[in-house]
Amino acid sequence: MKNPQQSGLSRRRFIGTSTALITGAAVGGHSLIGAPAILKHYGSSGSKINGVQIGVITYSFRSLPDQSAEATLQYIVDSGISAVELMGDPAEYYAGKPENPVDRRAFFGLMRASRNGELTDNQKKEMEEMRAQMNAYDKEVAIWRATASMDKFKEVKKMFKASGVKIYGFKPNAFGKGNTDAEINYGMRAAKALGASHVTLEHPSDDAHTMRLGMLAKKNKVYVGYHGHEQQTPDFWDTALQQSSYNALNIDIGHYVAAGNDKPLDILKAKHDRIMSMHVKDRQTPANGKKNLPWGEGDTPITQVLQLMRDQKYKFPATVELEYEVPEGSDAVKEVKKCLEYCRKALQA
Repeated sequence: MKNPQQSGLSRRRFIGTSTALITGAAVGGHSLIGAPAILKHYGSSGSKINGVQIGVITYSFRSLPDQSAEATLQYIVDSGISAVELMGDPAEYYAGKPENPVDRRAFFGLMRASRNGELTDNQKKEMEEMRAQMNAYDKEVAIWRATASMDKFKEVKKMFKASGVKIYGFKPNAFGKGNTDAEINYGMRAAKALGASHVTLEHPSDDAHTMRLGMLAKKNKVYVGYHGHEQQTPDFWDTALQQSSYNALNIDIGHYVAAGNDKPLDILKAKHDRIMSMHVKDRQTPANGKKNLPWGEGDTPITQVLQLMRDQKYKFPATVELEYEVPEGSDAVKEVKKCLEYCRKALQA
């Protein structure tokens, strides 16, 4: 995975003529005449279908080489998506964050293998070396965040908005137990500058930390959406929700099914008013192997979930998270488009 510095691209360079026109209009105040991408989206509902906002988390495009803000925006537009949960790197690198010496894709791959108990001894050693590098890098980033201007984040918001893309969630690596209050406040301020209503992070399974985050969220008037994997249960979020009105859910309905919860629609009915956004993927039940499959091949009732959102007029977005293996000859953009079309068929039925 390349960040803008690693790819040799300027943060102000765009992928494709239409994106360059968008930036000129959004940041430089130029005329919209001749900006086809803007005109294409002007007055359209984008990927909001029968009242349900379909979004995408930019993690879905992790397999693509250029991870700059500009390239990421182009991936979103090319996918037909008009709303996004933005991972931290594209926006933060645009804003001037120091370059990461660690290949995060390789590191997270090792972490996933570790969770599944699949690491070899050599991989364990490699992961520990990467972790040490990451710890040193995180300290450097903390120093940068202490004085980072919000102006660049506001530019990113304008850039995305000009192309018809709304940023509703922001997920920088700034909200962990090891992060300072200054970093957490920075991440929440950046989310507001981007136009996001909430930040997202993995649920820390630490009541003191969810209390801390809830208090800082109230101060910043930004919600915290806690994400879950296979530890999700119907009462998984209850303590955090009781601690603060600014603590909320970033539920993952695919992981919820893979965790063995046999009534996935019930939690949406029970907690819809505390859900800020929902990840969508198609996973199997434990009895069937828990695999992550192309949509329609697993056990996650995606169609029923989307239709429930439509019929009950739930306001939180459904976020496409591409986690199944990209087929040979395809790419992440093409697969996200397939997921969007799956949603469209479900919501128009």
